[in-house]
Amino acid sequence: MQQKVLVIENSQVSLNLMEKLVHKANLTPIGARSLTEAQYKFSHATPEDYLCAVVGYQLPDAPRGEAIDFTTSAFLPTIVVTDEISNDVRDAVLARDVVDYVPKENNQVYDYIARLLARLDKNRHIGVLVVHGRRGPRAYMASLLYRHNFSVFQVGSAKDAMAALAQRPNIQLVLTDSALPDESGTRFIANLRKLFSKEQLAIIGIADGNSAALSAHFLKSGANDFLRLPFCHEEFLCRIMQNVELMENVESIRSAANTDYLTGLSNRRHFFYTLSMGYQTLPTPHALALLDLDFFKTVNDTHGHDAGDAVLKAVAALLTRHFNDELVARFGGEEFCVYLPQTDADTAIERLEAFRRQVAALKVEVDQGGPLTVTVSIGMTFQPANSIEALLSAADRLLYQAKAQGRNQVCSDS
Repeated sequence: MQQKVLVIENSQVSLNLMEKLVHKANLTPIGARSLTEAQYKFSHATPEDYLCAVVGYQLPDAPRGEAIDFTTSAFLPTIVVTDEISNDVRDAVLARDVVDYVPKENNQVYDYIARLLARLDKNRHIGVLVVHGRRGPRAYMASLLYRHNFSVFQVGSAKDAMAALAQRPNIQLVLTDSALPDESGTRFIANLRKLFSKEQLAIIGIADGNSAALSAHFLKSGANDFLRLPFCHEEFLCRIMQNVELMENVESIRSAANTDYLTGLSNRRHFFYTLSMGYQTLPTPHALALLDLDFFKTVNDTHGHDAGDAVLKAVAALLTRHFNDELVARFGGEEFCVYLPQTDADTAIERLEAFRRQVAALKVEVDQGGPLTVTVSIGMTFQPANSIEALLSAADRLLYQAKAQGRNQVCSDS
């Protein structure tokens, strides 16, 4: 079920617009045009169903931000929107424990609100580590991060930070002071970069003082970004959001490069890369299987390429379920590959035979002429080899043998 967002706006036009932004973030808006209406709707719902609130600063029955006090006291992360742009209003809003303050000054702010709503949902799964020798600044930064739904961890030294990173694989962002009790901030960052790339872990340096060279030292040591104390509340959270989104964008690009667009399986390039990075020498015992759908061209010629795509996706889904603990890839066309490390011949044959039978029993629903059935021929090698290319050549010869012997069978060299 989608999480709810409480939207409190005086104007029906503004309320409709905010509800559209909530839908854009794949969330469910619950609208109200006054504080009284919002209190009623919230009291008749389960509070845990709500992700956050979007609140107008001025309402008929809450002219000075009283609705903000209601949502923050209900422990709802609160985004405040205002028609009025003034320092007095800004200061009044930011004096409260809000997620952010967004004046309606141009169209870009609406895109920002949509991104912010989506972030509040995603941030629950992202760990942020705050590393600072003094409790006050550490607690302040943590309090801002908690408002954005991050999973926050606090430590006071580089040693404790390394231990936290080893124990908490969900940590994706580190905020570190320039002068830690046991190590300089730049040395700490340099040590982190030996273990984590910028795509794996974002690092933001935090420092007091006016040294112009300090930011350069941080960045040259491997930091993604730098903030100087005292920082602006809004700048701090914008920098956090930008760094997290940059990491996510890089991961999306990497995933697109490594994934077959149709089936969602790894592609041939990623298959080779994973094996080369995972094994300096290929382990034994092991098995490698090449799988090819029988008479697949007939499916495309008779039923069309949409039907062929449906068959490929159905077989890929079956591969994923059956070999969810192994490396599986689509090599192209109707050909797939499965690598099974530390697997003896009897076990591998049993698993591939079971998969072959499941494919033969598969019925794929298509728009015309369905359901379709298909079979698969499999060539599997168990021979020790110095390279993945040698294994593939052996498996390919066995696959050709399976085709020549009548298809819908497993041929192996065990």
